[in-house]
Formats: sequence, structure tokens, C-alpha cells
Amino acid sequence: MEILIKALQLILSLSILVVLHELGHFLPAKYFKTKVEKFYLFFDPWFSIFKKKVGETEYGVGWLPLGGYVKIAGMIDESMDKEQMKKPPQDWEFRAKPAWQRLIIMTGGVIVNLLLGVFIYSMTLYAYGDKFLSNKNLVDGVWCVDKLSSELGFSTGDKIIGVDGESVERFSSIVEKMLVAEVVNVERDGKTIEVKLPADFIERLIENEKSMLFYPRVPAIISSFIENSNCEAAGLAPLDQIIEIEGLPIKYHDQVAGVLSNYADSYASIKVLRGNEELVLNTKVSESGTIGFYPALLSLNQLEEYGVYKMTSKSYTLLGSFPAGLNKAAIKLGGYIDQFKLILNPDSGAYKGVGGFGAIGSLFPAQWDWERFWNLTAFLSLMLAFLNILPIPALDGGHVAFLLYEIVVGKPAPEKFMEYAQVVGMLILLALVLYANGNDIIKLF
Repeated sequence: MEILIKALQLILSLSILVVLHELGHFLPAKYFKTKVEKFYLFFDPWFSIFKKKVGETEYGVGWLPLGGYVKIAGMIDESMDKEQMKKPPQDWEFRAKPAWQRLIIMTGGVIVNLLLGVFIYSMTLYAYGDKFLSNKNLVDGVWCVDKLSSELGFSTGDKIIGVDGESVERFSSIVEKMLVAEVVNVERDGKTIEVKLPADFIERLIENEKSMLFYPRVPAIISSFIENSNCEAAGLAPLDQIIEIEGLPIKYHDQVAGVLSNYADSYASIKVLRGNEELVLNTKVSESGTIGFYPALLSLNQLEEYGVYKMTSKSYTLLGSFPAGLNKAAIKLGGYIDQFKLILNPDSGAYKGVGGFGAIGSLFPAQWDWERFWNLTAFLSLMLAFLNILPIPALDGGHVAFLLYEIVVGKPAPEKFMEYAQVVGMLILLALVLYANGNDIIKLF
């Protein structure tokens, strides 16, 4: 069921983005009296799920959910309609229009995706506000939840005060900023130190993809027990919060192991908070220094409910949401571009993390959450805009590059060259799609 919910969210999100992107081409084409032969959501090789002709345009839904397209008459595109191109140009064809009109038609999709990303972010900020855990609120530092954290040189209790010398406002932004950084500025035991990130940091992070590196330090609350649990036998129960071991106060779960190690293969007095009542129970400690329970990994909202952290909340008026949405879109797009550059650098190993529809689908929550759905859709819209404007033939950016050449030189690029470039571009895109989705399949095993 979880996979189905994620898949439905992905399909809905991509459908919205594709239709509006293609509408960005369709509307200016119609405005400049250019014939649009087809308008399709998804691709339709051999057959379509639905189609209906209205006026001169056939509207339809294809069966291959890899995007969508508008077929504009007199244009060298993925349809490779060479027969049409052999005929003399007609007034209603794309190739007969002035270069500036063709430029507007070709950039329309990217412009719509950029504006859509800003608009969705603005509306989510207006509807839900902005709630986040400020990095400054982690007064006792972070919890290193994975061995990779310690291998990189971090310790539980470190206060992340900056990345490459710049302060980080949000806890959730720390790892994202580390992807393009060289050092992390840390306060440890009252001293400020620099943790240098290795050249293969991104590659190691990808290989250890389930690692969170850091998490806010959480209370020692019991979630469940291992089989033949000593503490369960002693009377501890789920949702009990360990607040003291042998007289030593326990504020966070990460302190438990260190204290229990002193009582390995012995007994320890555990004080727990159960509801509003404090209980003291005596439990056997194993030779490895454990008592047999799994901790509750609380969400940020739950941590706020327990009074461990106070979240920072911002609300926006309708007018105030638009500059905030623009700023958020700029930050998200800038971060994506920085990460995209890393993919082009083989030494970073970032190319190993390239994913396809499976990776994108995994970003959506297992339960339907409109706030997260719209925020992810906004990000995907910005991502789609950036990828489409890359100067690769078969993408909008490739067509724009040829149009700019025509404007500068005063004549269009040779038709044969454009046809060959289109084929090469389509092969490049196909290879990228196969590689990205192949990575998704490999990660399943």
C-alpha cells in the first residue's frame, strides 16, 4: 500500500508539471498563430490511452509515463517529421515565424515551471507557514546516529556552528550544505574545531544511503523490546522514559550505552518516567552492556511535544508569501544546481547517486500529506525547468541554443545538422534515463 501511495503521488505530481510545462509552449504558439498538431500527457508510441481532436489539435494521454509533448508544425523535434520539413514553409508553421517568437515559444515551458515553483512555495508558506528546528536550539549538540559520522571525525554532542565558515540556520540544511563544502565548523567541549570533509565524502554518503549522519539528541524512550529482553522481564514497558541509571541523570538516549557499559554482566537500577509517575526497576545488564530495548526515534514535532526542543515557526500573509516563496525557490534551485555540478565531476562520486523515477518516488511520504506533496512538486518543477534549459538537443535548451545561434549569425543552422543533433540528443537522454533508472533497480538488491 505504501508503494502505491508513493506511486500515485509521483504520477499526479508529474502529470501536473508536464501538462503545465507543455501549456507553456502551447499558449504562445497559439498566440503567434502557429499550428499545434498534438498536445499529449505522456508519450504515445504505437498507441494512446485517450485522444480527441479539437480543431487542428489532437489532445491525448499516452501510455508511456516519461513526460509529455506538444507537436508544433514545422519544427524539428522528437517526431522527426522530415516529410513536412521538405515542403515550402507555410505561414502557420514554426519555422516561418520570426526568431524572437520562436524563442518565446521554446522558453515558455521553462518559464512556466519556474513561476509554478515560486507560486506553489508561496501558497504552501501562506497555507502552512514555515516550521523548522533552528540549529541554535540544539544546545547540547547533535546525535551521531551512524558510524559514518564518527569515521568523518564527528562526535555526539558536537555543535555544528557553520559549514565552510557560514552559519547554518536550519538543522535540516546541515548535510545539504556539507555536500558542496570542504570543512564543517564544530564546537566541542567549549573549543571550536574544523572537521575536514574527505574528497570521497559524497561517494561514502551515497554508499551508506540510509545514513542520516546527524539527528537531534532524543530522550531515552522505549519503543519496543528485543526477544528475551532483560528490561522487559524487569518490568519496563513501551513509552517508558529512562531518566536515571544508578543515580546518574539520563537526558538523552545516546548517554544510555556509556553508563550501562559500567554494569556489564551485572545489575543496574533504572529510574523511568511512566506517564506522570517515576518508577525504579532493577534489571540485568548483558555482557555487551545492553538491557534489550529499541529507542523511539521521535519526529521533530514529537520532540517539541516532549519539550526537548522548541521549533521556530513563521507565518505569512498572502502578499508576504510571494517574496518568501521566491526566496525559497531561489535557495532550492541554487542548491540543486550546486549538486548537479558535483554529478559532472567524476572525482566526487556523486554520479553514483543519480536516480530515476524510483528515487523521485521515494521522496514522497508513505502516507498522503498535502503539504509535503506540494513542496516536493514545487521542487520538481524547478528541477524540471533547470534540466530542460540545458543546451542538449531534444531538450528546450537545445532548441534555444540553435535559435540564439540564428539570431547572432543571422541565419538558421543547417537543417541536416539540426536533424542529426536531435538524434544525438535523444540518444543522450535515453542513455541518461536508462542509467538513472538502472541505478534504482540496482539499489533494490
